This record gives sequence, C-alpha cells and structure tokens, in this order.
Amino acid sequence: MLPVYAWQGSRLRAHTHRMPPPRSSDVYDFKGKGEPLKVLVVGDSSAAGVGVERIEQSFAWLFPHYLSKRSGRAVRLRIAGMNSATSGQIRDFVVPHIRPRDFDYIALNIGTNDAKNFHRGNRFCANFGGLLYALRARFPGATIIWSGVLDLEQVPALPSPLNRILGIRSRLIGHNGRVLCSERGALAPEPEWRIVEENFSSDGFHASAKGYDEWASNLADYVIDLEQQRSKLPA
Repeated sequence: MLPVYAWQGSRLRAHTHRMPPPRSSDVYDFKGKGEPLKVLVVGDSSAAGVGVERIEQSFAWLFPHYLSKRSGRAVRLRIAGMNSATSGQIRDFVVPHIRPRDFDYIALNIGTNDAKNFHRGNRFCANFGGLLYALRARFPGATIIWSGVLDLEQVPALPSPLNRILGIRSRLIGHNGRVLCSERGALAPEPEWRIVEENFSSDGFHASAKGYDEWASNLADYVIDLEQQRSKLPA
C-alpha cells in the first residue's frame, strides 16, 4: 500500500491550503493577584496558533487567560511555537534559544508532525525523550505537561486509507510518549478535546477557535486542580 499512501500524501500536500500562524508577541502578561505563574507554551503549529486569525483565539493565549481568570492569579506567558516542527527540531533549534527562566508550567504541544512525517517509533522515542531531558535540564523547576497526539484516523482532511495508517502511527506515538513522560517526570493527562467538525479549522487539520478554546479551558482546569492539590501539602 506504500504507493497509495505516498500518492495520497503528495496530493494532500499539493492541494491543502497552507495556513500561517497569527501575528503575536512572544511574551504576554495576564493581570491577577500575587506572584505571577510563569507559563511556557512550546511546540508545533498548535503552539503557534495555526488555524485561527488572531492570537487571542489560539491555545497559547487562551490557556493562560483561563488560568488567570479562574484562579485569580497573575500569569506571565512565553510562546515558542514553530509551524511544522517535530520533537527533534524543538529539542535542537528551539529549546536552546529560550531564555532559561523559572517557569512553573510548560505546556508541550508536539508529536503530530512526527506521526505525519512517518517517523519510526524508535526515532520518536529518541527525539521526544531527548526533548523532555532538554526541558528538564533547562527549566528544572517546571511542571511539564504533554498534550499528547490527536488520533489522525479521525482528522477530516485525511483521506482513506492514508488516515488509517497515520492513525496507527499516531496511536503508537501517543503510547510511547506517555511511557516516556512517566519515566522522565512529565505529566500526560488524557486529552479531553472532542474530535468533532466544529473543532477543526477550514483546512480540516488544525484546530479552530472553538477547538483551541475547549483544549485551553480543559488544561487550565487541570492546572488549577494541580495548584489546589499542592497548596494542601504540608510545608
């Protein structure tokens, strides 16, 4: 079936509308009480906001917005999202250029392009595992939260049978990523993002404003719950 997958992939790449990320700054401040929570959103096009027109509609902006609004805390955001990036590219070309700071939380959005680009399981494990090590070494005090990988079999833009083989690869990468997170001190909560038409942008691949909103809202609730649990621990 390789010729079929290659042909479908080439046609999809040639005819799919390429969406640029919205214009944005790389640092934002959200008002609230106390010392701000410092948040880094790093990863691929989903971290850069591809799929929406304004940064305020993206996951990277909405996540700290909901975090600040619901907790009452001030939040400082740093965005490092790169369109089409893989785990190895983020590890080698992005993380070394992020100023080392005392981030409290790192939202890591990566893995979809590793699956889409047919990276083998052992290659993903080496690249993603190295990325976790690099983030841990550069930001030792941060809680790293990996978003996981969308099941590509259910993505509207992908035709059959290409969607089936990419679905298998994305599920394999998702499993391997969760194992590596467990081994290397990162969190990998089960995604609560609904795979429905309204959550996809016009290209049928990236998230829409509604999709990013749902994703950001759920992760903000998850982090607020973590903060509440930690506040109950004895000093």
